[in-house]
Amino acid sequence: MPNTSAAAVSNLGALDAAHHLHPFSDMKKLNAAGTRIIERGEGCYIFDNHGKRYLDGFAGLWCVNIGYGRREIAEAVMRQMNELPYYNTFFGTTTPPAVLLAQKITSHAGPNINRVFFTGSGSEANDTWFRMARVYWGAMGKPTKKAIIARRNGYHGSTVAGASLGGMKWMHEQGDLPIAGVHHIDQPYWYGEGGELSRDEFGLKMARQLEEKIDELGEDNVAAFVAEPIQGAGGVIVPPDSYWPEIARICKARNILLVADEVICGFGRTGHWFGHQHFGVEPDLAPIAKGLSSGYLPIGGVMVSDRVGNVLVEEVGDFNHGFTYSGHPVCAAAALENLRIIEDEKLVERVHDDIGPYLATGLKSLEDLPIVGEVQQVGLMAAVQLAEDKATRKRFEDKETAGVTVRNHCLANGLVLRATADRMLFSPPLVITHAEVDEMIDITRKGLEHAWSVLGA
Repeated sequence: MPNTSAAAVSNLGALDAAHHLHPFSDMKKLNAAGTRIIERGEGCYIFDNHGKRYLDGFAGLWCVNIGYGRREIAEAVMRQMNELPYYNTFFGTTTPPAVLLAQKITSHAGPNINRVFFTGSGSEANDTWFRMARVYWGAMGKPTKKAIIARRNGYHGSTVAGASLGGMKWMHEQGDLPIAGVHHIDQPYWYGEGGELSRDEFGLKMARQLEEKIDELGEDNVAAFVAEPIQGAGGVIVPPDSYWPEIARICKARNILLVADEVICGFGRTGHWFGHQHFGVEPDLAPIAKGLSSGYLPIGGVMVSDRVGNVLVEEVGDFNHGFTYSGHPVCAAAALENLRIIEDEKLVERVHDDIGPYLATGLKSLEDLPIVGEVQQVGLMAAVQLAEDKATRKRFEDKETAGVTVRNHCLANGLVLRATADRMLFSPPLVITHAEVDEMIDITRKGLEHAWSVLGA
């Protein structure tokens, strides 16, 4: 804990209410309810200032892939702090950690991705590729190719460009968004929106909305399509198998850039290094963050394919974009050590072959409950869909209350989950054990049973 007075420590809640504005929060309601203060973490658990322990089924915000309390990260950060705490990557300079991190990331990205542009967050990464795509097409002699197509209920950050790319209406309502040039098509959410279509029929229908939107806007006006391989904040929505191959076909046929937002899916969460690898597609640009450093320090970036990178290097000249902390040496050192741990402990393989299937079996067991409509899971990224009538896929009228009821019961019993409307989301650290998965499933089951007793027919 920071070196502060005993009086301040004992009154952190009041200080928080008086001075700290939280992200995505109704501060009036939060201050009335009181803030939960987390003091420390160990492995897959966090502890509040009253000593209560919680199993973190959400890895912070999808990011603490290697778990809490890894001294290796702290030691790597301290070494770099003592050697060079900061220098920029402007004006023809760089630092060893930034160079080595770029190489390490691209070593796992496939043969067609060999460059990285560093940012401080996933939101900044989405702002970066947004500009990069337009600069690329300008250098290719197609300056009208500026429009970006994204998905409703997708999430790409909360900066002006990131929130515009995201398809969440409640975000657009604040700040007069989206900005000009951003357009949206429907999400591949079969359970909620598929009607009588089969999953594959629905997947093709949603993918072909991209082609329809390109025709509407004009191919010469469209720069890129962006989507998360698996929608994260929108509800861990795993698209039908037919979806991504058709998206890739359309992007190639219509000459627009394919952007895979890997901020959540990247660095092992799906059982592959990157989510697009799970679906067998090759993006032109891919924003990254979160699992890059397991959240230990803020860092993000954009993986840049040779198609785009070669043009940026050979044709563009100055790319007038960047951040004071692009490639920050201490953050890069933390990320390098994080990736070393993921490699040495074979965490990607573990998610694919062991703990991912074990989680899938546990979550599938919940489908015997009347409130569970279906489970979707890839690796250590999963959702439990709530239903009022699972036989007809009828959802609760008050979806928010349904999800919050489950979430709050789980939290009271020592498990952190996330509720996106009526979908319960799971994203535990990649180091979670079988016993900890069992604990997570047991508490979740009790939360679901409680919600059904309150809300069920």
